[in-house]
Amino acid sequence: MKIEELAEITRKRLGARARRIAPASPLIKAAVLLPIVDRGEPMILFTKRTDRVGHHKGQISFPGGVVDPTDASLLDAALRECEEEIALPRAAVEPLGALDDTETVATSFVITPFVGLVREPVAWQPDGEEIERVIEVPFAALVEDGSFRIEMVIRDGIERPVYYFDYQGDTIWGATARILVHYLELVKMPGPERTRP
Repeated sequence: MKIEELAEITRKRLGARARRIAPASPLIKAAVLLPIVDRGEPMILFTKRTDRVGHHKGQISFPGGVVDPTDASLLDAALRECEEEIALPRAAVEPLGALDDTETVATSFVITPFVGLVREPVAWQPDGEEIERVIEVPFAALVEDGSFRIEMVIRDGIERPVYYFDYQGDTIWGATARILVHYLELVKMPGPERTRP
């Protein structure tokens, strides 16, 4: 799929649905960006967290983090964190919409994910404190049949599916994989905008 088609479908699908907003709770509010990067083909950007961070050490995540009281909005928080973590300028991100709020099971966060298009080439600069490196995964690899594996895990007496996606020695799982699967399901649904020649 070409990047412009993916961006158009994403914008339309996110704009046409009522997203799930988590009920008020003591969970810590966080916001992340699911960046679609133009490399001649759409790439989805992830970050690998360092072993020094307080939460989710060494895990693959979307850039973003805890909402600060000075952030004007949840989107603002996600964009600020992207600048701090990997030097992605706010002006380089074209916001396409927000996905459903996602709670983490093992840690006490409620994450609001935004999808954004990055057309301009950006020289990623992982901060080294929170982020070890940037990973770009081709969208085409993520939507291949059988690209994800699912394992059922029991936690607090409740059985839940856990998604895993392996790419060049890295594994995307947990809340990041749940957000990713939700996004991929949304854009892969058949829709009128996909039937045009």
